[in-house]
Amino acid sequence: MSMLAEFLSDSPAAVLAVHALKRLYCKATVVGELPEVKAALIQFINMPHEPRIFGTNLDAIWVLLQSIKGWDCVNVPAEIASTIGSFVQKQLKRPVRYYSDFYYALSVPVRRFEHELVRRLTIEDVELLEAAPKEFRGHGYGTAIGLLEDGLVSCGIALDEIVSIAHTGGHTEKYADIGVITREDWRNKGLASAAASIVAEGLQERGITPVWSTGDDNLPSVRTAQKLGFTKVSQREYVIVEENKSSFVDSGEV
Repeated sequence: MSMLAEFLSDSPAAVLAVHALKRLYCKATVVGELPEVKAALIQFINMPHEPRIFGTNLDAIWVLLQSIKGWDCVNVPAEIASTIGSFVQKQLKRPVRYYSDFYYALSVPVRRFEHELVRRLTIEDVELLEAAPKEFRGHGYGTAIGLLEDGLVSCGIALDEIVSIAHTGGHTEKYADIGVITREDWRNKGLASAAASIVAEGLQERGITPVWSTGDDNLPSVRTAQKLGFTKVSQREYVIVEENKSSFVDSGEV
């Protein structure tokens, strides 16, 4: 898998895939031999129903998709999304829809935001992180200790509970993806902006460019990214297989 990771470009859109490949947090299938790979399919362990495709060879992509089960959408390069969508629709005889996946990068010093409830976590906070609900523990590094040791985490903490978290979901030599989530009853209070700015600043101090990815309709996430200084740099697309009369696999914010 490390050879495939080296084959993929170190770019904002490939951060999570490269990170997962190097840490064996995914399954990978390719058509062709390195370095002449026609297409590669990456399935994250925690999201097997949303494989990612790298490469543009349509026949190779369909071979890869036929080799796996349980997928209900696929993340692909934006320039071939409509072609893949039409092909999948014809092959499966089911309608598809598209969902844009935007990538932002922070090429200027982050705009810092402060909040009295927000601070960066250290290894001393491992029990606090482990006690949080699953969606507020972060991911991408296997364990809470792994995240605290190899990644960066900042949280909004109220009554000794994590109510907002910003963390690196994965990193490469050049880039690191930042994931953010805030409990619904604590949103619109500045927690996400403060937490994310701390993580972004920490990454920039290490010489790593922060990356922010979000769906095109997640306006709160987009606004937070722009407030911190992120600018859009690339785009991929989800091709989502819709339900019809036959059954299919069910698919599993700031």
